[in-house]
Amino acid sequence: MIDDSEAELRAYAADVASEPEYGFKEFKTSAKLAAQFDKLGIPYRKGMAVTAVKGVLKGGQPGPTVAILGELDAIGCPDHPKADPDTGAAHACGHHMQQSSMLAAAYGLAKSGVMKELCGNVVFFGVPAEEYIQLAYRKKLRKEGKIHFLCGKGELIYEGEFDDIDMAMMIHSRKKSPEPLVAVGSSSNGFIGKTIQYVGKSAHAADAPDQGINALNAAMLGIMGINALRETFRDQDSVRVHPIITKGGDLVNNVPDDVRIETYVRAKTMEAIDSTNAKVDAALKAGGMAIGARVNIDTLPGELPLICNKEMNDLFVENAKDAFPGVKITDAGHFSASTDMGDVSHLMPAIHPFIGGVDGLLHGPDFKVVDFKSAALMPGKAFAGVVIDLLSDDAKEARAILKDFKPALTRDQYIAKMDGYFNGEEP
Repeated sequence: MIDDSEAELRAYAADVASEPEYGFKEFKTSAKLAAQFDKLGIPYRKGMAVTAVKGVLKGGQPGPTVAILGELDAIGCPDHPKADPDTGAAHACGHHMQQSSMLAAAYGLAKSGVMKELCGNVVFFGVPAEEYIQLAYRKKLRKEGKIHFLCGKGELIYEGEFDDIDMAMMIHSRKKSPEPLVAVGSSSNGFIGKTIQYVGKSAHAADAPDQGINALNAAMLGIMGINALRETFRDQDSVRVHPIITKGGDLVNNVPDDVRIETYVRAKTMEAIDSTNAKVDAALKAGGMAIGARVNIDTLPGELPLICNKEMNDLFVENAKDAFPGVKITDAGHFSASTDMGDVSHLMPAIHPFIGGVDGLLHGPDFKVVDFKSAALMPGKAFAGVVIDLLSDDAKEARAILKDFKPALTRDQYIAKMDGYFNGEEP
């Protein structure tokens, strides 16, 4: 069934890649996914977390619900050959492959009629805003009451859209991996976001610099303070702090009085993130104190570290081998980037394997799909096989995994923890 749908899936991926959209703005992509569900006769709802689309296939008997996720948003990469010329958005991270693999599984499960033999349901979930970008826009949506959290999956958790899901899985393209490949990861970094404003005093930069307070100098000292902290970051914590200056001043002839920074504070555990965050705040404040500038630090909830379920990983690998006997299997271990699938994995069993069939760097202008079968059809077949393994025989496999699973957080605990990062300061 999936192989028979290859042409339609290729066309869908190309269509999505031709109109990339940023997070919480994926209205065209959302409509395209909904049209696919219409074609397959899959009931769905849309508009949750602004642009999400949630389709459901019910099994013949009651049982657990398994979700397959595909992210709708693109990343900013204006040099990519398929970038939107107006916005700079591009699918340089492979999210269109996630959607295609999710749809491949939907085509297989819906058209084969196998669902009537299974005990439980499958959710095909198009989710928005995984990339943690355009924070000013997202903070505006939050102020308007349109979202509560700044990432798509976190917002969907907040809205209760994962309450009817018991376990979840998705894939991600792996950089520089043109061959058929499944790289099985165990964990990832999480992070919190920060926007910082240094407020100084404007003056003529040549005639009266002594009358001003240079906010740019304060910001530079704050960044230097962060750099001086790096020797205190433990290797086992995989700490990453990478600030950028988003506004450095207004006129070269004026002492800068309004300078802005954005950064993430990443690490392998929330404990390491929290301890590093305190150090980073101290360094940023010290930069302001040295120059006499005021510092406004707005800390924002980001994405939790990913915790992959071993039993589900094993099922995915076995089904990938069945779908593509020549596929290479590797251990991805821990990866230092982040995903809001980490938020989901704190609440339920979840997996996030990396898939080949693509070349170039993630988020880079050289990223491209070189083998659609490996990048989308193979993981789609693996997803469908995992669903069948989990929900057959009275969902014996799924029930065993759920019985042994101990969530790191309940939904209420998750919301309370993430709410705790909002500190009320609004640069």
